Amino acid sequence: MDLGLKGKAVVVLASSKGLGFAAASLYAQEGANVMLAGREEESLAEAAAAVKGGGSVYWHVCDVTKPEDIKQLMKEAENKLGGIDVLVNNTGGPPAGDFEDMEDEDWQYAFELTLFSYIRAIRAALPLLKKSRGRIVNIASSSIKQPVDHLLLSNTFRSGIAGFSKSLAIEFAPHGILINTVGPGRIETGRTTSLLEKTAAREGVTFEKAKQQSEASIPLGRYGLPEEFARQVVFLGSPANSYTTGQIILVEGGAVSAY
Repeated sequence: MDLGLKGKAVVVLASSKGLGFAAASLYAQEGANVMLAGREEESLAEAAAAVKGGGSVYWHVCDVTKPEDIKQLMKEAENKLGGIDVLVNNTGGPPAGDFEDMEDEDWQYAFELTLFSYIRAIRAALPLLKKSRGRIVNIASSSIKQPVDHLLLSNTFRSGIAGFSKSLAIEFAPHGILINTVGPGRIETGRTTSLLEKTAAREGVTFEKAKQQSEASIPLGRYGLPEEFARQVVFLGSPANSYTTGQIILVEGGAVSAY
């Protein structure tokens, strides 16, 4: 199936590793020209070199909690890519913890990182997306449907992404812009490994035991792979997706019982 991405201009935030890197790599494989973004120059350069595909790959240092960085990223995308056809919003997760663990600064940081960065990125990219009648894919979490224990900050602000995206889908429809949210469940990334290590320490079991218990609660019996998640992101952000907007798509192996 041809997704129609050859020559398209794609910006992927937080794409030096993990889910963002997997999405950027698959876009490039489909022939898109891709701009990677992240905080660390060395990691971005290594990631860009590792992307294999038919499209050109660029990178730009961007701290998504800094509004000027986001504005500059979109300017760089316009200069290097000639515009923006697809914006993939993504960030690392905020710190794990429960309500009594969190101070005001934790809440503020999580808001800036997890939700406000998406707001700022869409605002900065919108003029270019209107020209291209483009696509926006917001990466969130399966916690949108079913909160995850000990991830209060993520549960709170990822849910905000869902409401924000649904609202914008209606507002942007007259401009031909489609926007959807993709929520990963337990996917094999550094983030899930770190969270599993914390779970193992909290429960007094080995990492291997903690992972076995976690996998046993997933109907498909395993963690997903980043490339499995990326396929959903790439389809929703392609011309092949011409009639799906305002939706939440979970990639979680059946682990979420909510509709």
